[in-house]
Amino acid sequence: MEKNVIIETDIITLGQFLKLAEIIQSGGMAKWFLSEHDVFVNGEQDQRRGRKLSVGDRVEIPGFGIFVVSH
Repeated sequence: MEKNVIIETDIITLGQFLKLAEIIQSGGMAKWFLSEHDVFVNGEQDQRRGRKLSVGDRVEIPGFGIFVVSH
């Protein structure tokens, strides 16, 4: 089941998104999390914490779920 993660801006970084989606507890954990887990953005693997996400993007993290960026 997909979970919607609501953002108030047009763009959010992957690192910020992980915190907002409550996958990590602080922004400082983003680099570690991305090095330890596979993260797919719109079907493509991406480990960059600075990756820009916008409304409609789909983030899949095996073992954690599927998340959709929404307003």
